[in-house]
Amino acid sequence: MKRLILTLTALLCMCSIFAFGKKDKSSNDNSLAKIKERGTFILGLDDSFPPYGYRDEDNNIVGYDIDLAAEVCKRLGVKLVCQPIDWNAKEMELNTGNIDCIWNGFTINDERLAAMAFTAAYVDNSQIVAVRKDSGYKKLADLKGKKIGLQAGSSAADALDSAPEFKASLKDVVEFKDNLTALMDLEVKGVDGVILDIGVAQSAIKKDGKAFVILDEAVASEQYGVGFRKNDIALRDAVQAELEAMVKDGTMKKIDLKWFNEEKSVIGK
Repeated sequence: MKRLILTLTALLCMCSIFAFGKKDKSSNDNSLAKIKERGTFILGLDDSFPPYGYRDEDNNIVGYDIDLAAEVCKRLGVKLVCQPIDWNAKEMELNTGNIDCIWNGFTINDERLAAMAFTAAYVDNSQIVAVRKDSGYKKLADLKGKKIGLQAGSSAADALDSAPEFKASLKDVVEFKDNLTALMDLEVKGVDGVILDIGVAQSAIKKDGKAFVILDEAVASEQYGVGFRKNDIALRDAVQAELEAMVKDGTMKKIDLKWFNEEKSVIGK
């Protein structure tokens, strides 16, 4: 009997330690409390990525993602701070605490999911190839032996890697700091095509009047999410909850129509 009592006591102690450990681990996630105490939410972005995040004629950072983030911050009671970063060093900027999240047409993939905490996808996207209107190129096979540009550190490189036959057919792949620089090089015939997000290409064609066309075949399909540090679950969940609330009350639809003239969000779909 004494032996049984000692065993039960040991088990109770172990359970108490385990329960305390779980509580302590949860309490260590002060990511949401931290930004509320500070009063600011620092969003890391490439500020040359229209229509998601870019500088307008007055040098203000604007865009679809910026409007979404601003509304989320309003609901959380904090001020949005947009922090331009080198997109090729975005993970380092996040992990060193210089920014609170990466929110700028940020593609969800397996590698990033292993390293970060993501919201659910909020927008569908495709990696496509933009070419000059007068090039005569219609499909991916037409670019055999040609030079292609893309943004360094972007999901365009991952999309190209996912299409090995197409990649092997190319003469050269040139990396640029950002998509706008790549498109400028396309315009002056430095490259024959640029792999990039379809929304950015459409913005260059419709908004900026660039003489580009998009090939009918996409290189890859993908989705955008908001990326946080791996342990910042409380902050991630708070942002997710506000995005879902924006869908329910119609705010998301208004922002979609403002930037795309159609409903864009895939939250809850």
